[in-house]
Amino acid sequence: MLFTEPTFLFLFLPTVVLIHCVLRPRLRNLWLLAASFLFYCWGEGRFVLLMVGSITLNYVFGLLLGYIQRPTLRKLLLGAGVASNLLVLIYFKYCTFLVANLDAALAWLQLPPVEVGLIPLPLGISFLTFHTISYLSDVYRGTIKRESNPIDLALYVMLFPHLIAGPIVRYADIVAAMKSRTLAVDEFAYGIRRFLGGLAKKLLIANQLAATADLILGIPSSELNAGLSWLAMACYTFQIYFDFSGYSDMAIGLAHMFGIRFHENFDHPYWATSVTDFWRRWHISLSSWFRDYVYIPLGGNRRGSARTYSNLMTIFLLCGLWHGANWTFIVWGLYQGAFLVIERVGLGRILDRLWRPLRHAYLVLAVVVGWVVFRMDTLSGAGEVLRAMFGFGSGAGIKYHVSLYLTNEVAALLAIAALLSTPLLGRLGRKIEEFETTLADRWGSFAPAPIRLARVAAYCSILVLCLSFVAQKSYNPFIYFRF
Repeated sequence: MLFTEPTFLFLFLPTVVLIHCVLRPRLRNLWLLAASFLFYCWGEGRFVLLMVGSITLNYVFGLLLGYIQRPTLRKLLLGAGVASNLLVLIYFKYCTFLVANLDAALAWLQLPPVEVGLIPLPLGISFLTFHTISYLSDVYRGTIKRESNPIDLALYVMLFPHLIAGPIVRYADIVAAMKSRTLAVDEFAYGIRRFLGGLAKKLLIANQLAATADLILGIPSSELNAGLSWLAMACYTFQIYFDFSGYSDMAIGLAHMFGIRFHENFDHPYWATSVTDFWRRWHISLSSWFRDYVYIPLGGNRRGSARTYSNLMTIFLLCGLWHGANWTFIVWGLYQGAFLVIERVGLGRILDRLWRPLRHAYLVLAVVVGWVVFRMDTLSGAGEVLRAMFGFGSGAGIKYHVSLYLTNEVAALLAIAALLSTPLLGRLGRKIEEFETTLADRWGSFAPAPIRLARVAAYCSILVLCLSFVAQKSYNPFIYFRF
């Protein structure tokens, strides 16, 4: 069940929120856990026993880490717990990829292949693994106490707002809200607005730009030219941002509706001026997870330059693999790590002296080239798109001209996406809020009413538009607006 499906929006979410609000506080966690299991079983019922087994195993490991004091035994327990979680992830997500590459090597050696069928991927297996590993690691470090209530731990792992696409949430950040929380009207209203903003990002921007990108990248490589390739990657660059950040916004909004706060996951990454800065802003929960649970334990930057660069390449190799079992993701991860190393070696100091627009142009070029590798299914396909982007493709673009795809609607969406990718609207919103406060202080609480009504009207319009698309199963906003 996706957040954009009619069943979720019109049935599941209203029911869960309403019952959660009227229940006694001590029953709310149990209700959310039941709702999260229903959410998971809706599309992944065959893996529910795997989920229950994983939660039970990590609950036991957490208890043992909390009770046992001997350092050596605690290290063994942590290693066993982490290994158990990783083995499950490797089997479901990477086994087919590993065997396929093994078969290629065996074929080269003229040996019989290893037979393995297609292994289905359980929903949210990557987020499940990272949540449980962070929980066990934090209990081992003493950052948090071991959780004795299995319902609370199960809810932390299964909580449906972050189950599909994150963000990665640490138990230490939400344990207080899990134990005791109040439902405030202002916080609930903020959650609705945040969820609606994420829904609009996904339906009105990401899905539209994805359609254009997919159409162009489905063209035979012999017909691709520079204009088509750059248009496709411009659409995909905004698509992937508004897709990921839209789901994060929806997850944050949902959590606020239940009195739980998640940390921000995106901070206008395309506004960055270096790849290092980009990774401080993009998928913050993932990059900070790798920093705290991989980079720092490997030694971080405390053991000399060579070790630091090696650690950076390692975490970005793992970051690439985390996104998928494909050589394109591996190359993309190494590509990102290489930029961080190069910027540490000296490029970062050069960038600091450049005019900001030039630094921004450098970042955009580096990111877009990386997205080519990330988007394509094969390295050869990525190479064909990159050659076309830089004028070395074979396509003349006669049959598939860029004007066929760069319609007024697409151009308008790209302009809107570019504006929303900057912090400018956020700054404008804060100025308006400050103005409202000033009006209220000087003229009373009714003075800013027109501004508030305008804001409510805008959100209601977006809500009606999004829900109408979902109800009609039509994701084209330009059925209503023609340019």
